[in-house]
Amino acid sequence: MPAKKKKEYDLIVFGASSFVGEILTRYLAQTYGLDGELKWAIAGRSERKLQQVRGTLAPVLGSDAKNVEILLADASDETALQQLTEQTKVIVSTVGPYALYGETLVKVCAENGTDYCDLTGEAQWIKRMLEKYEAKAQQSGARIVHCCGFDSVPSDMGVYFLQQQAEQEFGSMAERIKMRVKAAKGGMSGGTIASIINLTKEAVANPSLRKELADPYSICPPGSGFSARQPNIKGAVMDNDFKSWATPFIMAAINTRVVHRSNALRDKAYGENFIYDEAMLTGKGLKGRMTAMAVVAGLAAFMAGAVVKPTRWLLENYVLPKPGEGPTPKQQEEGFYDIRFKGFLNDGRIIVTKVTGDRDPGYGSTAKVLGQAAVSLALDFHTGTRKKGKKGGFWTPASIFDERYIQRLRDHAGVAFEVLEK
Repeated sequence: MPAKKKKEYDLIVFGASSFVGEILTRYLAQTYGLDGELKWAIAGRSERKLQQVRGTLAPVLGSDAKNVEILLADASDETALQQLTEQTKVIVSTVGPYALYGETLVKVCAENGTDYCDLTGEAQWIKRMLEKYEAKAQQSGARIVHCCGFDSVPSDMGVYFLQQQAEQEFGSMAERIKMRVKAAKGGMSGGTIASIINLTKEAVANPSLRKELADPYSICPPGSGFSARQPNIKGAVMDNDFKSWATPFIMAAINTRVVHRSNALRDKAYGENFIYDEAMLTGKGLKGRMTAMAVVAGLAAFMAGAVVKPTRWLLENYVLPKPGEGPTPKQQEEGFYDIRFKGFLNDGRIIVTKVTGDRDPGYGSTAKVLGQAAVSLALDFHTGTRKKGKKGGFWTPASIFDERYIQRLRDHAGVAFEVLEK
């Protein structure tokens, strides 16, 4: 058997000129330099835009900024993507909405064995990719890891962390976990909004997709056997476990499905009847209730507007941020999130943990947790030209990553994992 060819790069950022891609590129430069522990390059379809991105790195890399390699490939050009992925151990993609622009790169990686991660939150697209390419990834050895941004790393790794702590402390894991967003500051990304609107368009036109989206186990492997009825918060409710009013959390639709897939891929470590739900806390008393009702009304208005074609056009063109648009660096730095997890064991014992991030969820923190996912794949799962660790296939953050990734998030991404109560 011929020796495997040495990869030129540890990772390539595909879509480096996108809003998140540019933040990610700057983050890699600040954290790893250029040709030290991590060898990386940037890629996309526009050489002019990539040169502009490279130019922004001069304050970070100095004269080395000019040595950042630029590689060209269009998201729909399979031949160019094949050539691109052959040069790297890992490719990290920020080119969304993925349902519109992401399939070709996943196909190429699954076929040629290149590891891949992204920040999609599009459950319907993930399911299609699983159906089309999971067998190829298993055969080639490609590790495909979706949902490595705010959706769904804090949720998925937060559940993993709580369960590890519960097992260490009590000798068993929680049979139910509630995740609640206690506080957060930062606008939703234009890319996330574009993905939600695209999903709405698909669902309106496809009754079977609407049925699929109602299934909490929609992206679990076939035959997983899960049947426990999952909570689904749809309005303003009083959450007595947190002594606060709560509302639906828009990211719950993808996060809960990722957590259940993690449970399946980890051989049902959380239990066959594991229950998990997410919501946002709005506070106590009348003020908390009124805030919760206002949030529910706002979400309902947004979804109603996204369903109807004329108002959807108005939202896309005049109201909502577009892909590539986002907050200023100052706004990113002032953003944060504080997420709480409450785990209930079958003997009545309780464990409470929290995950916090030091940047806005949609951009600043997302770029860092995505960057560390790519770095972990490149450095923790490769030795020289050989892969190590998990085999090829479609993984979730908590089913492929472990304490090494949590430590990377703590050390380099401003994400903290803490136990509050046992």
